[in-house]
Amino acid sequence: MTHLLKKPHVHQSFITNSAIFSHSYKWMQNISHNNSTNSFLKSSLGKKVCVRRCGSSCIRVVMAKGSSSDTKSHHNVKALVSVKESDGGLIKNIVTGIVGNKHLILELVSAELDPKANSKGETIKGTAHETEKKENEVQYEATFEVPVDFGNVGAVLVENEHDKEIFLKNIVLDGFPDGPVHLTCQSWIQPKHDTPTKRVFFTNKMYLPSQTPSGLRKLREDELIELRGNGEGERKKSDRIYDYDVYNDLGDPDITTDLKRPVLGGTKQYPYPRRCRTGRKHSDTDPLYEERSTLDFYVPRDEAFAETKQTQFNTSAVSLGLTTIIQSLDAIVTDINLGFANFEDIEAIYKEGFQLPNLESNDSNFLQKLIPKFFKHANDSQNVVRFDTPEPYKRDRFFWFSDVEFARETLAGANPYSIQLVKEWPLKSKLDPQIYGSPESAITREIIESQMTNYSTVEEAIKEKKLFMLDYHDFYLPYVSKVREIEGTTLYGSRTLFFLTSEGILKPLAIELTRPPIDGKSQWKQVFTPNSDSTNIWLWRLAKAHVLVHDSGHHELISHWLRTHCVVEPIIIATHRQLSSIHPIFRLLHPHLRYTMEINKVAREVLINASGLLEISFFSKKYTMELSSVAYDKLWQFDLQALPNDLINR
Repeated sequence: MTHLLKKPHVHQSFITNSAIFSHSYKWMQNISHNNSTNSFLKSSLGKKVCVRRCGSSCIRVVMAKGSSSDTKSHHNVKALVSVKESDGGLIKNIVTGIVGNKHLILELVSAELDPKANSKGETIKGTAHETEKKENEVQYEATFEVPVDFGNVGAVLVENEHDKEIFLKNIVLDGFPDGPVHLTCQSWIQPKHDTPTKRVFFTNKMYLPSQTPSGLRKLREDELIELRGNGEGERKKSDRIYDYDVYNDLGDPDITTDLKRPVLGGTKQYPYPRRCRTGRKHSDTDPLYEERSTLDFYVPRDEAFAETKQTQFNTSAVSLGLTTIIQSLDAIVTDINLGFANFEDIEAIYKEGFQLPNLESNDSNFLQKLIPKFFKHANDSQNVVRFDTPEPYKRDRFFWFSDVEFARETLAGANPYSIQLVKEWPLKSKLDPQIYGSPESAITREIIESQMTNYSTVEEAIKEKKLFMLDYHDFYLPYVSKVREIEGTTLYGSRTLFFLTSEGILKPLAIELTRPPIDGKSQWKQVFTPNSDSTNIWLWRLAKAHVLVHDSGHHELISHWLRTHCVVEPIIIATHRQLSSIHPIFRLLHPHLRYTMEINKVAREVLINASGLLEISFFSKKYTMELSSVAYDKLWQFDLQALPNDLINR
């Protein structure tokens, strides 16, 4: 029997019917009293064991439940809490001045309900005090006595006893038999006196709603209710509420009616993705709009930039940096209305640079850090800035004239998302001919077939997937007359055809520019082709310039703003409103969604707003955002936004 009990893990039963124990079994039968089936004896470890008869030829040996001195009643658990220190020493200053007075209150929550009461069990509360300062981080510690029957810890409730918000990075609970329990928090916690609701942080285990342990279900539900808010009132910076609204804050009619813009979203005329609701006061001039009196729009607290990120990207930086550059470039050109007078003016940007307006030295240095690859100082003492010369330009100053480069940029340039395979012939507009004129394209079979090699007909080239197109005809044509009413800009609808050569290089074949009927004039359309004579070669180059303007505008407004930023915001809002932080899909999405709402907020403040940087910079001017609504309605489709569907579709 001593041999059987040498191993220390005799908390489990041992059953044996081996002959080597038959003698011991008879001995134990002899010492049993009356008809009792249990006997106790001391093992070589000095522990009590219980011997039970389980049949005529076997015995069961288990560790007997002894007194409190023999059984561990609780686990001594230590909570290690990491609080991120701000770049400016905010947390450090808070903690240093209040050591011993302010702290964090932690409450451990069991993952399972009390099976007897079938309700939330008691939490175990502890106080976390500062113990150590590291670089940009402060460590707190708390200790707990956790009963062995408490169950697995599923969450921790946290209260902030400090006077200001703190950024909680993570919590580690150490001392459980199965190893440490980790909680990744990465969240701002407001002071208790401002937000009395306890913050809940779940462990790093993930659960689908149907699989959520009973002790966490109500916490999960309550957290989602809090994040949704009630749709009322103006949001404070410290709020964590995710709610929807339309884009009614891009125009600013309180300044002038010229800054009124359509409200995007919520109507059939201007469909659009939703943005985050701020609850700001509405304009006195036009109640459809929210006021823009202060350019610091609300985003949920955890969506705001961390301080390091904030120093790289903030509203004032974007506004100061890009506006300064645009204004300074205006000062270079000979005639503001004409733009650059000649190519030497363009080269001067790289060679000689240009004079910035008077800036504080800190602002000047900040601009250089803001976009280091975009421009660099040529002379710090004179506040001269020059653009960093593009690598291809260093090799050939007229590289951008070439047809090969023009075609290459459709795939390797700023906007590789528009070029598509030609699938039908002849090319034809889908717009109303009563309004926009003849739908037939002016690009004829003869124009195309005369430039193709190894293929005799257009149909053959289409069948072999050799013809590609940039098609900005139907998208821009309805806005041609509107844009042309604005001084200093113009617009056409355009189509550009490319042929894929046997060398695997795209070759431009033709560009069609179209103007619809305007002011009593009939529709105008013309096709431009590569040419070597002195007149037509410049017409061809000007046609390419129009296409590049269309392509770059489409990139910034549609491919970048709409498809990358704008449509993601309602997905972010829905993720936080519908998926708990312990949902596997939430854990998958969250790292990819962070900071997008803050970037979108800055865009509404200085980029996509009326008279913002996009309207200043692109041909569409005040119709810029209206065009993006048209694109969302006509072009955007959810299941075509990712690979490989996008490539297959095009």
